[in-house]
Amino acid sequence: MTPLTDLLATLATGADPGPFALVRREGADHLELFTGSVHVVDRLADIPLPTGAPGPATLALVPYRQVAERGFACVDDGVPLECLRIAGQHRLPLAAVLDALPATPVRTTGAAFDVTDDEYAATVARVLAEEIGRGEGANFVIHRALHARVQGAPVTAALAALRALLLRERGAYWTFVLHTGTRTLVGASPERHVSVDDGLVMMNPISGTFRHTGASVDRAALLRFLADTKETEELYMVLDEELKMMATVAEQGGQVVGPYLKEMSHLAHTEYLLAGRGSKDVREVLRETMFAPTVTGSPMENACRVIARHEPAGRRYYGAVLALLGHDEAGRQTLDAPILIRTAEISPAGELRVPVGATLVRHSTAAAEVAETHAKAAGVLAALGLGPQAAATGPDPAVRLADDPDVRAALAARNAPLARFWLDQRPPGAHTVPGLAGRRVLIVDGEDTFTGMLAHQLGALGLAVTLRPWHDAAPVSGYDLVVVGPGPGDPTEHTAKMTALRALLATLLDSGQPTLAVCLGHQLLAGLLGLAVHRRAAPYQGLQRTVPLFGTPRRVGFYATFTARAAADRLDGPYGPVELARDEVDGAVHALRGRGFAGVQFHPESVLSPDGVAVLADLLRALLPAPAGKLSGNAPA
Repeated sequence: MTPLTDLLATLATGADPGPFALVRREGADHLELFTGSVHVVDRLADIPLPTGAPGPATLALVPYRQVAERGFACVDDGVPLECLRIAGQHRLPLAAVLDALPATPVRTTGAAFDVTDDEYAATVARVLAEEIGRGEGANFVIHRALHARVQGAPVTAALAALRALLLRERGAYWTFVLHTGTRTLVGASPERHVSVDDGLVMMNPISGTFRHTGASVDRAALLRFLADTKETEELYMVLDEELKMMATVAEQGGQVVGPYLKEMSHLAHTEYLLAGRGSKDVREVLRETMFAPTVTGSPMENACRVIARHEPAGRRYYGAVLALLGHDEAGRQTLDAPILIRTAEISPAGELRVPVGATLVRHSTAAAEVAETHAKAAGVLAALGLGPQAAATGPDPAVRLADDPDVRAALAARNAPLARFWLDQRPPGAHTVPGLAGRRVLIVDGEDTFTGMLAHQLGALGLAVTLRPWHDAAPVSGYDLVVVGPGPGDPTEHTAKMTALRALLATLLDSGQPTLAVCLGHQLLAGLLGLAVHRRAAPYQGLQRTVPLFGTPRRVGFYATFTARAAADRLDGPYGPVELARDEVDGAVHALRGRGFAGVQFHPESVLSPDGVAVLADLLRALLPAPAGKLSGNAPA
């Protein structure tokens, strides 16, 4: 008997076979069967990763509530961080697994969402008005869950669902069953969250879903989808957000590869790959990348607050990860972690939970997002072999939509407006500006990790960068330049963050210390200079524009709900004359500069800012003229 037939024989007696996982990774002609014991740990740092023989050591089932490790908000549902310590590993041919798995259909009863359509629609409307409309972020993912009851033995049902997935689904990153003894998960996740292999860190932002049914695909509809502005902008926004994460776990940040079309049985997604070299412990990589913006929103920290405010119950495992940790032949740590979406959780009592979410952006409507959750839930059930669409067949897997020349051209066209800084190889010193090398800059983070990307750009220009959160009250006087960075929130309010950042800017202006303010920092700086800050009628979230910048047109990306406005190109304020770069139509101040300070409303570090590095170089040349002798200052030790 094989290990799999042993397991199935145990199930046939009605006994629990013990913890196991059965995993097919993308493109593999085999599955991996992992067996062992399950242990609960409190923190990601506690996930066991013993040294020893090469190969997988632990499969960790990470719940969403672990995001609290980063200090982020969540509804604490008490769901544990369970770790399967791998004692046995077997490689099983795909055909043999299909022959062995139960072929009986999975049946369920009592299917219903935990949140009604009307309740979900009301939540969508609130998020659009109260969160995106008030500058709290660019996009947010709100989830709901379909509940049902599985007929028969839960683990047997999960294995039958796995067989259906292996037969009917394609293009999944992981297709899997995991049984811990306290729960069983089965799914086909399309999306790698993060992987580490040979020191190469990779992430996989996916956004945009093209749905199709039957054996053929409407080519014209696919091309319309690829040209759709909303779909394109959503992908750019999650690309920016995952570049922020890569900025913390890869020494040079991430390089963008793609875009690609990920083809599955009844849908296709658009996606990018991000790659960068890193040396962090893989558990730290997991911690710093909790969790993907495709299932949370951006900026990440505030997205977690928004989710906690608007979702009545905890997320359990939705949007979190499975994480396979181990070592390679050279003893280096390895990590492979798919996102837990398109996944069903089954309790020992047969209670089935299928969570699905919709991404809310400035273009969203409540009715469309309600419909999207229904479509996603139906798609998951059909893929699992449940529901009326279970027998439907998709297109011929030998026919790749991405091979169509017009599809390839449409995908390639998506990179045309993006910043080459993130798409091209960046040899050391390629962007260094004479006179800036070694100058020391402090970036004050306003709760938007765009500052990590900004740090990489400033480093590429030659500066030595220190990053600090807004609530750190350490001295700033020793730096050549202080950057007051972006963040969510209403700049006209007097919250602790806004008050602290205003006080910091006032101190910098009074002292004459060179200062650059970005987005939120720019809005607060404009207010100190006497300009009125207004909420935009339509948010500029993930919007790319060409704007006049002190006589030069620049193509840049905006993530803003508020803006300063002015009626003239010059302001005589308390800190001397200020030059303004304004919108010709509504007077919105895109940038300003004065003696020793400057501010930009857009994000020069964004992938949406092809002119971002040039803008930064111009501003820094003015703010930091080449010193006559040594550097103008020394950062504190």
